[in-house]
Amino acid sequence: MDRALFAAASGMAAQQRNLDTIADNLANAGVVGFKGSAQTFAALVAPGEGGLGTVALGPRLLFAQGKLARSPGPFNMAIEGPGFFTVTDSAGRIRYTRDGQFSRAADGTLRNAADLRLAGVRIPAEALSLTVGSDGSVSAALGPATRVIAHIRLAEFASPERLRPLGGALFEATREAGKPRQLVPGTENGPKLHFGMLEESNVTIIDAMMQILTAQRAYEANAKGVQAADEMLRIANNLQRG
Repeated sequence: MDRALFAAASGMAAQQRNLDTIADNLANAGVVGFKGSAQTFAALVAPGEGGLGTVALGPRLLFAQGKLARSPGPFNMAIEGPGFFTVTDSAGRIRYTRDGQFSRAADGTLRNAADLRLAGVRIPAEALSLTVGSDGSVSAALGPATRVIAHIRLAEFASPERLRPLGGALFEATREAGKPRQLVPGTENGPKLHFGMLEESNVTIIDAMMQILTAQRAYEANAKGVQAADEMLRIANNLQRG
């Protein structure tokens, strides 16, 4: 009966972690480029005794493609397919993101709302407008002429789900994710850049709400298991006393 109590209680704890993960997904459903997570579980097994309960192994990032939506921002971009924008903070630390909301800074660099600089792009002061091709080529209108001033390259990881989330749509490289590899957008079967668009979060509110209902029912089922095991222990104690 102690094992039954532990098994049900561990199930409750695992589903609570699951609910926390789903709630975080919902809270970021409106964040551009956000990637949701799913909680992973494993069975606790004693050698020769079978299952003892459930343990949550932690969230796993899900890099399904989000919807692409048109955006009026003059420097907004969206990635279709794998890859990340490489951005750098003021301390020179490299980060990775799918959030393509950029604006032109005074020094000609493209920066996002967190003041992270897009690698490899600097716009001349005399540039009148900017366009980005699906192959990552950055073209600027310089007076009557237009010329390519930079090429955006994307970063790809062998195991992107092992990247370290830093909040919102920002990630940090880890040893488990593998070394970043440069991707040239626009190649056959490769990623493409869409200028004037943004990638929405891959979290859908309806799916997340259904997941919450399923997790709540599983939590309640485990809670009833705890109650049943507790009642059985109470009856066994009374019998021993009697």
